[in-house]
Amino acid sequence: MTHRIYLIIFVSLFFYTTSALQAGDKYEILLENIKKEGSTVSQNNRMVFFKNGAEKFDDIFKAIRQAKSSIHMEYFNFRDDSIANTLFDLLEVKVKEGVEVRLLFDAFGNDSNNKPLRKKKLRELRDRGINIQVYRPMRFPWLNYAFNRDHRKIVIIDGKSAYSGGMNVADYYIIGKPEFGEWRDMHFRVEGDAVGEYQKIFLKIWKKTTGEDVHGTKYYPGESFPENALKGLKQDTTETAGYKTIVVVNREPNETPKVMRKAFVDLINSAENKIQLINPYFTLRHSVRKAMQRALKRGVKMEIMVSEKCDIPITPRIVDNQVRKLQKRGAHVYYFQGGFHHSKIMMIDDEVSFLGSANLDSRSLFWDFEVNALVMDKNSTHELQRIFEYDKTNRCVPLTEEYWDTKPRKHKFQGWLFNILLPFV
Repeated sequence: MTHRIYLIIFVSLFFYTTSALQAGDKYEILLENIKKEGSTVSQNNRMVFFKNGAEKFDDIFKAIRQAKSSIHMEYFNFRDDSIANTLFDLLEVKVKEGVEVRLLFDAFGNDSNNKPLRKKKLRELRDRGINIQVYRPMRFPWLNYAFNRDHRKIVIIDGKSAYSGGMNVADYYIIGKPEFGEWRDMHFRVEGDAVGEYQKIFLKIWKKTTGEDVHGTKYYPGESFPENALKGLKQDTTETAGYKTIVVVNREPNETPKVMRKAFVDLINSAENKIQLINPYFTLRHSVRKAMQRALKRGVKMEIMVSEKCDIPITPRIVDNQVRKLQKRGAHVYYFQGGFHHSKIMMIDDEVSFLGSANLDSRSLFWDFEVNALVMDKNSTHELQRIFEYDKTNRCVPLTEEYWDTKPRKHKFQGWLFNILLPFV
């Protein structure tokens, strides 16, 4: 009986290792380019997805309540509303318990939302023991501070669990916005060696911002499952739980400026059968657009999901122009309705997925700090595809000739005209 158990374990490990190697062979150019930029490949991860704010914050709050050592958060912004204040109340309790709490937000991201954290609020939070810092405060002449912003979203609890994706901290991730309804988004949690990569990213920008050099093994405990993992959180129930291959792709403007753009292009170039993607700011630059055109010419089925409504007024017009060009070349385009789809996801050939904070616009690919996860795992990719298929079937209208004719001529002209802004939006 014992020999049979060992045989099963051996066969399982062989299967997962072989799958990872095969994936590595197919995506060899991509992996080599990413490794040159300092990213590492880890193969012992678990991963779960959260498709809305309610799921994300419920899971994060459960993790925070269990924190014993450290809580690190890096966001584009914390909106001063009920979910943020619930978070701050919880963090105050953890500080009193002796947990190290470090919060970082981007000054531009804070100023650009309609409920920013004011100086008075920051003083109050610090008086409560919450170490919250601002990345690159805005100063005169302001315009030059609009670029190279920290757009990443990272949370690490005790060095054991890491959260990332497209969501900041705001009520509208749960209740939506009156002007367009539901705010659809994607976040995820990982356990395994990939957590250490997120911790490294956070501690680096924390030192850059504050001068504090935080280091030591307590922040990198290594594998946290199953016996030492945080309890009661959403579980990875797939067959590859604990064996997922993940590469954390980190873009830093002055150190890895091309890594995100190259990752998108290399992934699109590697596609043999199918590309599915969702992106809220589909305002493509030359290299990405050309890669998509080459994929369509190769006969790759391409499905693109974009939102009809957006939180940036001119973006829908540019998106219309971009997707129409690709649709004419054979792409299948779907407009998400009844809300704003802010997710940033791409799936290739039912095999790998790429998701995180990076949009397909100039800000993400040429200017800002971003972080994405390259997930070389079929089970995770299939989970994301199921979400894609549900939204495609139940929440979208396809772009057809008839549907295109319903769009006002004024909007079409604006889409053509606003293309001159592509280097900046």
